[in-house]
Amino acid sequence: CQVRQTIARVAPTQSRVLITGPPGVGKEAVARMIHSNSTRRDAPFVVLNCATMSPDRMEIELFGTERGANGDGPRIVGTFEQAHGGTLLLDEIADMPLETQGKIVRVLQDQTFHRVGGSTAVSVDVRMMATTSSDLDGEMAEGRFRQDLYYRLSVVPIAVPPLTARRDDIPELALHFISRSANSSGIPPREIGEDAVAALQAYTWPGNVRQLRHAIERAVIWSEGDELRRQDLPAEVVRGS
Repeated sequence: CQVRQTIARVAPTQSRVLITGPPGVGKEAVARMIHSNSTRRDAPFVVLNCATMSPDRMEIELFGTERGANGDGPRIVGTFEQAHGGTLLLDEIADMPLETQGKIVRVLQDQTFHRVGGSTAVSVDVRMMATTSSDLDGEMAEGRFRQDLYYRLSVVPIAVPPLTARRDDIPELALHFISRSANSSGIPPREIGEDAVAALQAYTWPGNVRQLRHAIERAVIWSEGDELRRQDLPAEVVRGS
């Protein structure tokens, strides 16, 4: 599909990427695929979720502190330094406070920043990616998102469509989630039967890739034998297929 082609093209570059799409479509998974196929694949991949971070903690999480947050204690290493040599993903970037957005613009310009409470410039080599479920055009029009940050982040924009628009991806995604669930649960790996694939592809997936992952995890736990079958899938998937 077009998303895969874009991933293949952009992964070997150092370009910044802005990944958009409705909740649950797998935006972080796209970012991880880009990183794992890049020259930075052996370096850190660090995620900061802007939606769950309180505004007063945001800059400490990004830039760290020279000393403790209250002026004492050990230095805190922020996500920019953690991601040095690798990739930093700012998840749900539209939820970042405007003041912090301005500081990110300066980091993208200079690849340097100051820790909170510090005066020494810190240099980093970080590839930046960002995701959002928000309408950034609307956010910019309302003055809640900086245009200069948008244009610096969206060197390569990737719009991830809902799962129902890319049903051909479902078998591969299902096998990936089966393998991951089996490994984390200590269960032997399973294959997936044609009847299960057909049911997965017929379902509407209102929760997109996130819902698919959870459905597969549940099915792996309840299934028996070496093959995931239609009857192993959650009832709502079977009823809607």
